[in-house]
Amino acid sequence: MITAQVRRAAVAAARGDAPFDLLLTGGTVVDTALGELRPADIGITGGLIASVHPPGARTDAVETHDLSGRFVTPGFVDSHLHFESSFMAPADYASVVVSHGTTTAVWDPHELANVLGVPGVRWAVEQSRGLDLRVLVAAPSCVPSAPGLELAGAEIGPAEMAEMLSWPEVSGVAEVMDMAGVLSGSPRMEGIVAAGMASGKNVNGHARDLTGAALQAYAAAGVTSDHEIMGPEDFLQKLRAGLTVELRGSHDAVLPGMVAAINALPGLPPTLVACTDDIFPDELMATGGLRDTLARLVGHGLPPVHAIRMATLNAALRLKRDDIGLLGPGRLAEIAVLSDLPGMVVERVYAGGRLVARDGAMLTPPPRPAGTEGLRNTVRVPPQAPEAFALRPRGVSDGRVRLPVVGGARVVHWAEAEVDVSGGVAAVPEGHALIAVLHRHGRRCPLPVVCLANGWGEPRGAIATTISHDNHNLLVIGRDGHDMAAAANALISCGGGMAVAEGGVAASVLPLPLAGLLAETPPAETAAAFARLRAAADRVMDWSPPYRVFRGVTGISLACNPGPHPTDLGLSDGGTGLLRDPADPVAAATP
Repeated sequence: MITAQVRRAAVAAARGDAPFDLLLTGGTVVDTALGELRPADIGITGGLIASVHPPGARTDAVETHDLSGRFVTPGFVDSHLHFESSFMAPADYASVVVSHGTTTAVWDPHELANVLGVPGVRWAVEQSRGLDLRVLVAAPSCVPSAPGLELAGAEIGPAEMAEMLSWPEVSGVAEVMDMAGVLSGSPRMEGIVAAGMASGKNVNGHARDLTGAALQAYAAAGVTSDHEIMGPEDFLQKLRAGLTVELRGSHDAVLPGMVAAINALPGLPPTLVACTDDIFPDELMATGGLRDTLARLVGHGLPPVHAIRMATLNAALRLKRDDIGLLGPGRLAEIAVLSDLPGMVVERVYAGGRLVARDGAMLTPPPRPAGTEGLRNTVRVPPQAPEAFALRPRGVSDGRVRLPVVGGARVVHWAEAEVDVSGGVAAVPEGHALIAVLHRHGRRCPLPVVCLANGWGEPRGAIATTISHDNHNLLVIGRDGHDMAAAANALISCGGGMAVAEGGVAASVLPLPLAGLLAETPPAETAAAFARLRAAADRVMDWSPPYRVFRGVTGISLACNPGPHPTDLGLSDGGTGLLRDPADPVAAATP
């Protein structure tokens, strides 16, 4: 917190009446307001930038750092992300991304909230205090993401939303995923959005596949941003609707088209920001998070200053903050020093007016997560037998039936398949897999809901995960009941995480004992363990980018999105509100 005393000291230093605490000399400032690169020195007092002045104009400082040949930018702002996707508690996540230039992050902890409710959000807030990373928590609106189509571990409505918005650490309403509820005017969603607007804080969106009148209605309801961008026309429609577009690094396949669309515009929209959204721990450790998103944008042809502006000044405007986002007197001394501007290679990072990271490493190790007792024992499922994962068509003992199928992977559609039934059990057709979802929160029977899918090839084993967006029930994908049971039971016994089974035994297990979402190990250990699990998954699955990828396993149950998605209640369709029993024959099969 900047006190009046610190600001008075900064004024005195700027006037030349007192020396700076720290003077950064020789660097080239990236001016995010003017879009120019210019030589300048920066004087810092306390946690504030006191002066940005011509090179060599001042030499009086307690300490001087020479940044010759370097580019100096404001600290990066990641406008939308979920720490849980990296399996890291806030301190661990901060220790990775701050060293690569991110000094502010807008965290939507809706994964924790879907398991633990408001207490999970409170834990997120408490664990985010005192870090070199400013964490602005967004209050989860999607608990669950699709009411009536899934059952999560808790429910958050207007009253809970109003409570969370009253907390000073909460920056607004997190992504509004119940698109159907917004468009139909459900009392729950009207109340949640109204609470956000009444608070004066941001109401963030999730407008997957919304176009035309539906998109206009979604924005008219009070939602003001979106990160679910799937193509250039989608991107431009949302900008033209006045939404702030959070261009995310987690969907690399769409970035070239987005850059081409941006470069064709008359100028960089101030309503365009950058984010990571979801990033696995091994990728985070290897790339540094948001700086990698910016480097890829530049690699696709976006001017480097545009990329930096998206992650600094534009983001600050979105957050209604005039203390971050550019390098100028009176702004907070949160600074990234780059040795390579197009590559976004971060050499040093300053936060709170002091050097906190250098050459990709923090100067002080992070504290270990504390207060985790309430996050344990969240997988309330008994051990499962292989027979539990059989697909049993309703009312059919023997013969052939036609069953509904989840067609595709990330982008899904309704499909059907004819299956042979013997002894009440359907044989898995060629080219298909089984997906099973088990409710794990103790609010309903945990028997597997099993469906057919044709977007995943023919698994040679099974993958199980308690990270399954956004209900975070236990999801298993495979073809053989012995493999599926082995993977599921491994997670049931360790309190959640991810597991891969081959030959009826668990071949690789990544325990995530905190809410079945977060690890307790340091980031490097978590990343290495996940890399081993990913390698095991590669042995049992045939991936087909950009949609049939490992990440898609954790997102196939996202019930709020259009098309069929397996949940603990059946096959859901967030576009229509349809819920179907995956074991209910859709029609008589042809002879």
